[in-house]
Amino acid sequence: MRSRLRPPPSAPAAALLTALGASRSLSRRSLVRGAAASGGVLLAGSALAGCGTPAAQQTEESCVSEDVSDSEKTIAFSNWPQYIDVDEADESRRPSLEAFQQASGIEVTYTEDINDNNEFFGKVQNQLSSCQPTGRDIMVLTDWLAARMIRLGWVQQLDKANMPNVTANLLPSLKARPFDPDDSYAVPWQSGLTGIAYNGTVTGEVRTIDELLTRADLKGRVTALTEMRDTMGLLLQAGGHDPSDFTDAQFDDALEKLRQAVADGQIRRFTGNDYAADLARGDVAACIGWSGDVIQLSAEDPNIVFQAPESGLILFSDNMQVPNQAAHKANAEKLMDHYYDPAVAAEVAAYVNFICPVEGAKEAMAAIDPELAANPLIFPDEALLGQAKVFMALTEEQERSYEQKFQQVIGA
Repeated sequence: MRSRLRPPPSAPAAALLTALGASRSLSRRSLVRGAAASGGVLLAGSALAGCGTPAAQQTEESCVSEDVSDSEKTIAFSNWPQYIDVDEADESRRPSLEAFQQASGIEVTYTEDINDNNEFFGKVQNQLSSCQPTGRDIMVLTDWLAARMIRLGWVQQLDKANMPNVTANLLPSLKARPFDPDDSYAVPWQSGLTGIAYNGTVTGEVRTIDELLTRADLKGRVTALTEMRDTMGLLLQAGGHDPSDFTDAQFDDALEKLRQAVADGQIRRFTGNDYAADLARGDVAACIGWSGDVIQLSAEDPNIVFQAPESGLILFSDNMQVPNQAAHKANAEKLMDHYYDPAVAAEVAAYVNFICPVEGAKEAMAAIDPELAANPLIFPDEALLGQAKVFMALTEEQERSYEQKFQQVIGA
C-alpha cells in the first residue's frame, strides 16, 4: 500500500494524540476509538449519563428552519481530524473541497472540531434541544449518534432532488439502514468493518467468534472492544441472531457468551484502538478489531490479518447530516452530491483509506492507485458486504439498558 504523508492534526487532535502517546499514522477511526480508550470509564460514564438525561425532542412543526442558500453562498462544515484529502505539496489545501468551491461558487468553512461523538453531542445539545442554530450546516456523526439525532428530530430532512449523485451512487449495502430507512436524514461520508484481527506470527488462522472466545491456545491472549455495538454485534451474529433486528432475550443470550469468556479468562481486556499496538507486537494473538486499523498494521506486517467471521461482520459509517436551524441546507446538499461523484470519492478514499461509500469510485481509484483500488477493505466486493450488518437502531430505553448490561460484563 502506498504510504501517504498526513497533515498535522488540529490542536484538539494533537492534544489527544499526545495524551495517547500515539503516532501521526493513526487513522480518524483510531482517533475516535483512542478517545474512547483514553476515556475508559469516563466514556462509559458519559455515554450512560447522556442516555440517562432525557433530551428535548423536536419536530418539523416545532422547529422550522429557513434556508437562505439562494442569497448566501456559504457552508460551515464540521468533520473529524484527518478525514479528507489534502495536497501533499501544501497540506493547508484540500483539493476536493477547492474543486467544489470553484465549481459551485460556494465558500466552505471547513473545521475539524469533532473528536468524539459524546463530546460533540455535549457541544450541540443545548442549542438543538431548544431549536437554536449550532453555527454548522454539515456535521459528520457515527451511526449511533446520527440515529439519535434523527430520533430527537434535531436534523433536517434532505431533498433528494438536489443530490442525484447520492441517489445514483450510494452503495446498496448502505441504503435503507435501520435508523434511516428512507435515506432522508443521513448521507454516509466513509464506512468501515468490524471483524476479527489476528497476528499470524503468533497464532494460526482464527475464523469464528466462537474460536476467539473458547480456543484453548488463545486463552488470555484475546481482546474485545469497549464499543458495545461492535462487540455485541459480532456476538449476536455468532449466536445466530440478526444484529440489525434482535430481541432483549437474544441480546442477553449473546451477552452470556461474553460473560462466560470473561469468567474463563479467555479475554485479556477490553480496549479502544490500543489493541492495535498489542496485536502488532504479538502480545495479543487475536481480537475484535476495525478494518481501517488493519490496513495500516498490515502495511507494516503482512502477518496481521483482518478476518471476516464466518457468522458475519458489522458495518459502521460516519454520516453527513444537516442540523436544525442550519441556514444553508441546499448548499450543503450540493456539497454532499459533489462527494458522490465517483472521481471525487476516489480522491478522498485514496487519502483516508476507509471504505468508500460510492459506487464507481473503485474504477476511478484504479487511475490514482491500482493497489488501493484492489484492497477489499476499501472497496469490499458484494460477497464481503453481503456478510455485513448494521447494528439495530435503539430507543433511548434500549440504549440505556444494553449499555448498562454490557458495561457490567466488561467491568467498566
